[in-house]
Amino acid sequence: MTENVLEDRRTGWVLAAIIVVLFALANLPWQLDDYDQAKQAFTSFEMVKEGHWFYQHTPHERVATKPPLVGWISAALFAVTRSWEIAWRLPSLVAAFALAVVLFRAAKEGYGKVAAVIALSAFGLNLLSPRLATLARTDMPLALVIFLIGLLIWQKIRGGDEWKLRDQVYIFVLLTAAMLIKGPIVYAFLLPGIVLNAVTVALWGTRAPGTARRLQVWSGWWPWLASLAIFLIWLAGGIWFQPGFYEEVVMREFVGRFGETIHRPQPLAFYLPHLLHKFAPWSVLMVAIALFDLRSRNWQLRFLLREMSPETFWLLCWGIGGLIVMSLIPSKRVDRIFPVIPPLCLLLAVQIAMRNSCSHGPAGRSSRLGVSNEELGMIALALAIVFTGGYTVWKVITGYRDHRDALAIFGRNVRHEAEAHHWPYEVVSAKDEGLLLYLQKIRFIEPQRAVIEWNNGNLDALVASAEKARMLMPKLRDAVLDESKQARATEYVLIRR
Repeated sequence: MTENVLEDRRTGWVLAAIIVVLFALANLPWQLDDYDQAKQAFTSFEMVKEGHWFYQHTPHERVATKPPLVGWISAALFAVTRSWEIAWRLPSLVAAFALAVVLFRAAKEGYGKVAAVIALSAFGLNLLSPRLATLARTDMPLALVIFLIGLLIWQKIRGGDEWKLRDQVYIFVLLTAAMLIKGPIVYAFLLPGIVLNAVTVALWGTRAPGTARRLQVWSGWWPWLASLAIFLIWLAGGIWFQPGFYEEVVMREFVGRFGETIHRPQPLAFYLPHLLHKFAPWSVLMVAIALFDLRSRNWQLRFLLREMSPETFWLLCWGIGGLIVMSLIPSKRVDRIFPVIPPLCLLLAVQIAMRNSCSHGPAGRSSRLGVSNEELGMIALALAIVFTGGYTVWKVITGYRDHRDALAIFGRNVRHEAEAHHWPYEVVSAKDEGLLLYLQKIRFIEPQRAVIEWNNGNLDALVASAEKARMLMPKLRDAVLDESKQARATEYVLIRR
């Protein structure tokens, strides 16, 4: 009965609907005040307002550290939709949906409908995917591009096909896109797996099953070097033309990640417990299946690895290699490990499919658990729906209850008021980077300059923090505080004539 439920076409559509709803709603109410969203959103805003298409800045006028591809996409979306909220969040949402579809189709083609449903559920029903699906960030687009590269390698290994020029061009385009999204970090998620495959062939030689197919992991040097060359051209242009680019991007953003002085370092095992938690219950299911498989082979890991198909071994190397390399980098944050989630979902599909083929029917029950693989999948699926769905609903409810979008509402109200009265207005320098974007201003104004512009009659309104407003009010002629326009319990106020 359980297998029939997972095979049922309606189950897939219900799961897809749940995932779409979670992805679309998880970050409500929308705001830009966390996860460096304001920095990423400001890049496309500056492109449109100032025409800075290759090198941008942060709201506090420091050099932006990310390459511009996602910013280009957001700028193009704004030209079509005329909505910044859609332009900032749609790239991540579309990438999340595309990743889910590609993952489901690959799992279904390789391992069957039940395994594909489990893989889709694992990708959509965890604590990381819904959270990143509508954030104004580059994590989801980067994960999509990395998965497409790894999936093409998986297909080549699985089919034993030679790499053709068309395939190499495809790899080059995807690698270039990854470079222009977030730089050479793409290497950390793919090259370790490729190296592990090469080391395996070198150690096992002809004894390794499918040795020839394992060699298909390497697409050739030129796609990797050519894409890196394009990134280095962008990097060199920034160093040459942008003051402060070398210090901010090369030394602080890149080199600083490997030190322990600029960015706060984390322990070596930081990602492992977070991954087990954020990817639960699927992480627990994967570990449980792996332990049962090892136990059935008397804990002989080398036998399990030798029996493993080349394409499955690639998935294992791909996921574990990325985790190891990212763990070696001292600067860590939970969302940075997200690109290992899709290959782990596909690896889970392999585990489900292999156990089904080896233990189908009444004999396919675990001697310890007394439940079939399909029942294990259904238990994990039910737990995931309750856990992820409940957490998402709680986040949305508390977000509205705690007025998490108070600053966004304040900015929108001030902007509408200024448009209605035709007020020229500025924003006095403040710590909240999102404030400029909520008010659709390209830069802050310093308090001294604000006083001069106000008293010269060039401004009819100012937005300032409550602390700076108290300092400014005695210096501004005919100025009053608009008590109806406040944000965050009077942290920001509107000054008008």
